[in-house]
Amino acid sequence: MSTLESRYQEILQQIEQAAQQAKRNPDDITLVAVTKTWPVETILEAYAAGMRHFGENRAEELEEKRPTVEAKLGPDSGIVWHFIGTLQSRKTNPVADYADVFHALDRLKIANRLSKRLEENGKAQTRRLPTFLELNISGEMSKSGVNATDWENSATQRAEIRNFGKTVAALPGLTLQGLMTMAPWDADPDFIRTVFKRTRLLAEWLAEEMRLERPLALSMGMTDDYQLAIAEGATHVRVGRAIFGERHTH
Repeated sequence: MSTLESRYQEILQQIEQAAQQAKRNPDDITLVAVTKTWPVETILEAYAAGMRHFGENRAEELEEKRPTVEAKLGPDSGIVWHFIGTLQSRKTNPVADYADVFHALDRLKIANRLSKRLEENGKAQTRRLPTFLELNISGEMSKSGVNATDWENSATQRAEIRNFGKTVAALPGLTLQGLMTMAPWDADPDFIRTVFKRTRLLAEWLAEEMRLERPLALSMGMTDDYQLAIAEGATHVRVGRAIFGERHTH
């Protein structure tokens, strides 16, 4: 078994363990293997090991890699491409063209541009792009996302989040999949867990406000904290380093 395979198996076991401890079904958790900066060969190796969800955070990398991988594996390989990075407005077209899921929607301008492009490329008619709203719960200045640092007490923040959710859900080509957040890198585990818990409670509140028929998904948790995220209800965890090792640089 290759190093990559054994690491992958180990993470699957940890996801299963964390899910069982939280009395959750491990099948409800999607592992997104973060392949940003890694070459196509690595994606093919990960695919052979059984991975099907891949996360990229640069539009040009996604635009380059997806067609190359599809040329090797065919368009029906079962791969789901997740765009997980903050998106600049001038880079929206490749994401509308090549992403299957978008995790980091932090402003309406981006949503409108994606929607317009999905209508132009015909995808708005055939499928919708599942989208997560990115929220800044932790209050770190370096984190992007809609301000939700005090959503429990701030009517203004709640109104902004609710309007954002409703607007996105109504846009052609987009569907509101859930909420995404990032915890601080080096905080105390209890604080990290609180960030995830507050995001889950916000998702429950928003689903009720919008009268949604199904719960909102939760994209939260990375290599260092995905087990804490699963304990608090994460449905999508984004793991790179624990699978692929230290980041590959060009």
